[in-house]
Order: sequence, then C-alpha cells, then structure tokens
Amino acid sequence: MGKLTGLLGGSFNPAHGGHRRITRFAIDALALDEAWWLVSPGNPLKPKKGMAPLAARLKSAQAMARRAPITPTAIERDLGTRFTVETIAALGRRYPKRDFVWLMGSDNLAQFHLWKDWRRIAHMMPIAVIARPGYDAQALASPAMAWLRRYRMPLASFLERGNRSAPALVFLRFDPDPRSATAIRRGDPNWAARHAGISARDGLTHRLISGEGGL
Repeated sequence: MGKLTGLLGGSFNPAHGGHRRITRFAIDALALDEAWWLVSPGNPLKPKKGMAPLAARLKSAQAMARRAPITPTAIERDLGTRFTVETIAALGRRYPKRDFVWLMGSDNLAQFHLWKDWRRIAHMMPIAVIARPGYDAQALASPAMAWLRRYRMPLASFLERGNRSAPALVFLRFDPDPRSATAIRRGDPNWAARHAGISARDGLTHRLISGEGGL
C-alpha cells in the first residue's frame, strides 16, 4: 500500500479554521498520512463573482494549514482539469504509488449527483463524508446517496480491513463546525486585498502562482 492521502477540494475563498479542523479530524479518523487541499482555479458549480484571485486563495490556505500535515495546492491549474473526475484521474496517473481518499462535507454529498461523472468518481477512490450543520438530512435523501448506500461501511470496518478499494463510503461524525467562507467574506469583504500582488509558491508542484490579476 502506498502513502494514504486525503483530498479536499474547494475554492477556499478564503480558507478558514473550519477547513483545518475537519481535515485534521479526517486525518486522525482515517489514519491518513497527509491531506492535500485542492484549491480550485474555478469551481463549475460556483459563480465567478466574488471569487478572489487564485494566488490569494492559495496564500490563505497555506496560512491556515501551517504546522499541520496538510499541503494546499493549485495543481488543477497545471493539470488543466476543470472537473473533479478529471482531476482525480490525472492525480492517479501522476502519483501511481499513492492511495487517495476523497473528503467531502455532507453539503457536497447533497449535490454530488450534479457533479460530472459522479459514479465514476465513486469507483476511482473511497469517499469519506464529514458532517456539516444543516446538511445531513439532505445528504441522506440525495439521489447520489440512494446509489452509494450499498457501498456504505462503518469506519471501524474500513480501518480494520485496510480497505482502500472503491466504491466505499464512510461517514465521519464529530461536533460540526459552523464556520463558512461565505460568513467570513461578509464580515471581512476585503480579505483578499491583504494578499494583493503577492505571488504564492505551490507546496506540491513548487510552481509560482502570480498574485497579479485573474484567477
């Protein structure tokens, strides 16, 4: 078995303590070696309006991940992928000696059926779902869950069997974290200005991402 890496995708607009807390929890619960935050150049399911430049979002993720086994990366920009299914296929080719687990909040499971080729994603790597306030009922009643339910397994079984095959669905329960990027932007609408003009060095690819303009 290769190094076990959790993947948490998102816009991280901005990254916040909730991201860190759920990731640290998932690392401990799933016995992960590490986690990567996939800072998306552009999420097809989210509007571009109000989206800070990629460098600013990556810098905020790096600051939030400091001194934790978490690597924020904008590798999707280098891979040239737009959809999650394309990203994880490309990561599998680039890092064949690693094993991956997809991490998502229950809010994402509630809309997982809207993702491109979502069943293929489930066949490519195990999925761990982390509780999010107000979304658990929607997630359990979602079209995707109706299909995924047959692959659900208790966390203890997942760990005992060392089962990294897919499809596999594990629910992680812990005290939910109410923090959200939306609320942070409302309270601090100019947060990205503090990163304006500052380039970011990707911790995974080591490429420099310009802090000037654009996503």
